[in-house]
Amino acid sequence: MAAGETQLYAKVSNKLKGRSTPSLLDPLLALGFPAHTALKALAATGRKTVEEASSWLHCHCNDPSLDDPIPQEYGLFLCPMGPLLERLQEFWRESKRQCSKNRAHEVFPHVTLCDFFTCEDQKVECLYEALKRAGDRVLASFPATIPLVLHSSISYLGFFINDGPANIIREFAMAFATEAAVLAGRQPTRWQLQVTLGQVPLGLPNTQLDSCAEAGNPRLSLLVTSPNCSVKPCTKQLHLTLAHKFYPHHQRTLEQLAKAVHPGHPCQWTAALFSRDMRFVHYQTLQALFQYKPQNADELALSPGDYIYVDPTEQEEASEGWVLGTSQRTGCRGFLPENYTERASEADTWVKHRTYTFSLATDSNSRKDAEASGGRNGELHSPASRSISSVQALQATIARRSVLVVRHGERVDQVFGKCWLRQCSTPDGKYYRPDLNFPRCLPRRSGGLRDFEHDPPLSSCGTFQARLAGDSLLDSGIRITAIFSSPALRCVQTANHILEELKLEKTMKIRIEAGIFEWTKWETGRASPSFMTQAELREAGFNVDTDYRPAFPLSSLLPAESYTQYADRCACSMERILGACPHEPGAILIVSHGSALDTCTRPLLGLPPRDCGDFIQLVRKIPALGMCFCEENREEGKWELASPPARTLTHGANAAFNWRNWIPGS
Repeated sequence: MAAGETQLYAKVSNKLKGRSTPSLLDPLLALGFPAHTALKALAATGRKTVEEASSWLHCHCNDPSLDDPIPQEYGLFLCPMGPLLERLQEFWRESKRQCSKNRAHEVFPHVTLCDFFTCEDQKVECLYEALKRAGDRVLASFPATIPLVLHSSISYLGFFINDGPANIIREFAMAFATEAAVLAGRQPTRWQLQVTLGQVPLGLPNTQLDSCAEAGNPRLSLLVTSPNCSVKPCTKQLHLTLAHKFYPHHQRTLEQLAKAVHPGHPCQWTAALFSRDMRFVHYQTLQALFQYKPQNADELALSPGDYIYVDPTEQEEASEGWVLGTSQRTGCRGFLPENYTERASEADTWVKHRTYTFSLATDSNSRKDAEASGGRNGELHSPASRSISSVQALQATIARRSVLVVRHGERVDQVFGKCWLRQCSTPDGKYYRPDLNFPRCLPRRSGGLRDFEHDPPLSSCGTFQARLAGDSLLDSGIRITAIFSSPALRCVQTANHILEELKLEKTMKIRIEAGIFEWTKWETGRASPSFMTQAELREAGFNVDTDYRPAFPLSSLLPAESYTQYADRCACSMERILGACPHEPGAILIVSHGSALDTCTRPLLGLPPRDCGDFIQLVRKIPALGMCFCEENREEGKWELASPPARTLTHGANAAFNWRNWIPGS
């Protein structure tokens, strides 16, 4: 052990000798881990067990930041438990389902007690002691019930806490800040207090007060600093946020949902100390759904459940369908397939360290929770209990009119790049198949092979994907009443393969609707899109409806249109499509592009277009044959999102293989 590490260990060990609990550091040092990394592992795992810390160290053996002296950030929250929490979680689920996700969904129901602050890894146990001391100090005066008053504005909805109970909660927060500063270093060196004249918080040593009076509205502003720990307790209006930064037209719906959360429900309040990695505070969080084994050195290994930090400003380096991220489990950075992940909440990666429960019980000993919590956020989230069986969903599907929007299958240029035509063209301009994932043949076009450059066909795997989706729709028993397709060849091919699996290719005609084509801004370097004519499509064997008049003729597509123009185009097209179909039970099938899953369904749901940045991030994650399903609820006069009738399709990558690499001496 290096001399510096020995001194560090001696300091930490001496402080722990007088404690009744055995040190978690000794076994890690005995395993050969350096003191600074062992302390870092303990802080990152909530100082729960040696096994968790050891596992963290093994997983982070290739972490380039393992030796960096970067502490965790800590925050203290007052969290409701019991029946009130259950009602709040129900609000969380319903508000997300009916009004989409807002900022409040990023964190569990809570009242913030202090700003996030840093603490050196070897001082973390001081925070646990500070939490216990602060809790003991206000335990006798902590209110049996905390009155909550609903407050609503154009971008915020939540419960405010009245000043009487709020002052006691603030006193607890300030006591924690004081104890943390004292225990983690020396006595506080600087105090800044603003209080109502004559009101001084109890238990604050050696304070220097600047008094001010705000009639009937006392507020405390306190910054407690020490060389090792600076904690700023919350002194503003204490509140429990229900929704934040939502669309203004959702305010009324959110208010109605909030009225079902009766603040009078029994509640047990618990103060919880959490930590997070300060490097990734403003990143997006993804969670891996499937295992992924890297195919290249710059790719990231994934295991189901892994959390990935993604910086939206660094994605220019990533190819379509990929993102650049950092694994929380390993600390390594690399590229990963975005459709292997789903969006997670910010607090999912937080680590719960210790809690202090202000119980309703009279026995004060039952109020103290000095044990480590069982896992990340585990106690604050319970799974939804309600579910709908597939049989019930199918019955609802059959009884209602519905719209199923499907993305096309894998396109050949997505696999072989923008120069794919050079790989499959002979010197005299004829097509040949250099790889099995190239299509067996190409339909005839007036401009020859060059017409496929900006209107590529499906790959062989794309054809297989479309047939699998069609087969799954056949198994579901869904009734297709009409089918519409973007004019892009890959969409027409996908629609045709689905109809073939449904045994409808001869009786149902494909209606070509240019209005649901991709956002033309993404079609760079061209004046206007160029597609196969209806005559060419029919010659190639596609059963297209030549009598259908689209909402947007091909000639009306604007090159490099704005996002607003694109969203309006899709909304008008959906109105035209619904008007062209009989009002009868069954599904209208729309085969288009990934972007259409959003822009063609939001008008049905009565929702405005998403923020452009959010839209782009969403579309990047939609895989081949991704589906979005909407049902018409005529009784209530609205459309609703529902589970698609076909199962999802997931598969891994298959890299190119060169047999010449196995020739001796090659």
